[in-house]
Amino acid sequence: MTDLDALAAEAYLYGFPLVFDLEQVVRYTSTGVGSNPRAPFNAFSHARTLATAADTFVSINNDTVYSMASLDLGVGPVRLSVPASDRYHVLQFVDAWTDNFAYVGTRGTGNDAGEFLIVPPGWDGDAEGSNVIHSPTRVASIVGRWSCSGVEDLPAVHALQDATTLTPLDPGAAATGIPAVEAQGDEVLDFWEKYRVWSQAFPPAPRDEALQASFAALGLTGDAPVGKLSDEQRAALRAGFQGGAGMIATAMAGAATGAEPGAWSATLHVFDYNLDFFEVGAMDDPAWKIADPKVRIVERAVAAKAGLWGNHGYEAAYVMTFLDGDGQPLTGEHEYELQLSPPPPVGAFWSVTMYALPEFYLVANEIDRYSVGDRTPGIITDADGGLTIRISRTRPSDPDAAANWLPAPEGAFRPILRMYMPGEAVLNGTYSPPPITRLD
Repeated sequence: MTDLDALAAEAYLYGFPLVFDLEQVVRYTSTGVGSNPRAPFNAFSHARTLATAADTFVSINNDTVYSMASLDLGVGPVRLSVPASDRYHVLQFVDAWTDNFAYVGTRGTGNDAGEFLIVPPGWDGDAEGSNVIHSPTRVASIVGRWSCSGVEDLPAVHALQDATTLTPLDPGAAATGIPAVEAQGDEVLDFWEKYRVWSQAFPPAPRDEALQASFAALGLTGDAPVGKLSDEQRAALRAGFQGGAGMIATAMAGAATGAEPGAWSATLHVFDYNLDFFEVGAMDDPAWKIADPKVRIVERAVAAKAGLWGNHGYEAAYVMTFLDGDGQPLTGEHEYELQLSPPPPVGAFWSVTMYALPEFYLVANEIDRYSVGDRTPGIITDADGGLTIRISRTRPSDPDAAANWLPAPEGAFRPILRMYMPGEAVLNGTYSPPPITRLD
C-alpha cells in the first residue's frame, strides 16, 4: 500500500459516517424507510407500527415506535413541541457527522410537555424564552423512540406522536436539503464524490478541520469531481475504499471476540466520539468521551456501520455477542438458551433483539417476534424472577420454551441486549449477561 493509498484508507474511515448518515437522510426525505413514510425536511415521519423484518435499517429496534425527522436549518430556527408523556421516550439529535448532541425525553428533560428552539450553526438571535438547541450542522436528524408494549398500545403512542411537532419560525423559507451528487460511474467513485461534496457542504467540528484538509492530495477538498482526478488519485481512492472498509470489518470482528468464550461485548462507549457539542440532555463528561483521536475516528465508523443513530450508553446501553459459551459463532443451525437471572437492572425496560448477519436486519419468522424482554406478552419467568430465552430457527416443542422463544435465522446471527435508562450496575460494569449456551 502506497502512502497515498494509506491516506485514502484514513479518509474512508473519517468520511464513511458522513456519507452513510446523509444517504439515510436522503432515504427518509425521498422514499421513507420501512414503516416510516417519506417526510419533507423539518417535518416528522411517524411510524405507526413496531418495526418488522420489512424495515431494512441497521440494527433497528422492535421495542419502540419511531418518530423521525430530517432537519434543514437553512430555513432558520425550527420550534419543537413535545407533549407530556407517561411513558419512556427519547428524541435523540444527531448531526451530519453522526454526533449525538442533544436528548429530549424521559431521562434528558423529563416527561413534562416542552418547547425547544432548534437553531443553525452560528445563530445568535432571540430565543423568546424557549430552550435553545444548537445544531452543529445545517442538516441534522431527530431519532425519536416511544416505548410501546404491543399492538393494543399503539393508539396511545399515535396520540403522542401527533402532538409532537416541528414548526419553522419562517414559514416561507424553503429547505435546500442535501447537495445533489453527480454519478461517477461506479460504487467506489460515487462514494468519494458524495464525500467530497458533502464534507464541504457540512463542515466538521473545528478539531477535525486539519484532518479533512490533509486529504487535499487525494483531490477530496477541491472543486473537481473525483471522476476527473488523476489516474494515481483514483487508484488510491479505490485502494483506500477497500482498505478502509476492511479496517471497519476487522474492528467489528475484534468486537466479536470477548475476553472469555461467549462474553458479551459492551458498547457503552462506542458512541462517545462527540467531543465538542453538548446541548440539553447530552452529558459533557470525560467518562463519555473517546480521548484518543485515532480510536475516536475508527469507533465512529464502526458505530455508523453496525448501529447508525444509536444512543449514548447513559441513555440506552447495548451489549451484543456473536459467539456462544464455547466460543463458537452463533448460527441458526443450532439451538441455544440465554438465562438472564437476575434480569438486567434498568430504569425503563430491557429486551434481547435478533439480527441476521451481515446486514444486521431483523429476522422474518412465523410468529412475527423480533425481540424478547420484560414487556413481551406471555413470557414465563423462572422461579427466581429471571427469564430463560430459547433461541432457535424452529419453534420449540416445549410450551415454556415456546413462550420465551426468540426466532433465529438459518445462518449467522447477532443478538443485542438493550437496556433503556441502564442502572448503575450496567454503567460501572458489575452487571453483565451470561454467555449463550448451545443446547444441541
